[in-house]
Amino acid sequence: MPEPLEFDPIDRAGDLWAQHWPDEDPGVYASMRAVTSIMRAHQILIAELDAVLRPFGVTFSRYETLVLLVHSARGSLPLSKIGERLQVHATSVTNVIDRLEGAGLVRREPNPRDGRGTLAVITDSGRDVAAKATAELNRSRFGLSTLSAADLDRLFAVLRGLRVGAGDFRT
Repeated sequence: MPEPLEFDPIDRAGDLWAQHWPDEDPGVYASMRAVTSIMRAHQILIAELDAVLRPFGVTFSRYETLVLLVHSARGSLPLSKIGERLQVHATSVTNVIDRLEGAGLVRREPNPRDGRGTLAVITDSGRDVAAKATAELNRSRFGLSTLSAADLDRLFAVLRGLRVGAGDFRT
């Protein structure tokens, strides 16, 4: 991990933004700082979560898929349903399932309810990896151990508002 900077580059970028576009509404500067902070936090969290999951041979996106299958009623879901639930493109689902299948954590089966569709079915090895990885992520508090429970609740509420406003789901 690189050495920490002596200043907050996002805060400095916000100040420079204000200097270069002084006639903008102050909300623009706050928006720029917020979105840049969210994007940087995403990078930090993915790196940390992937490091926690590396010993289990999965990335966070593969872990999410395993957990989704563990929580499904039969340990299987159509690939289209996986994409819908994880809110990702079908190409991403295919890639994740290819990797998980290659690792022996899931297998593909024809969907008996839809002759053209395919189910992803979690294997016993997949269940084992999901359980062990979940225990480790719980220990790490999903990379958010520096935040209090109250801060996490506030953060969730703020980001949920963003998701609702974007039409991410029905309320």
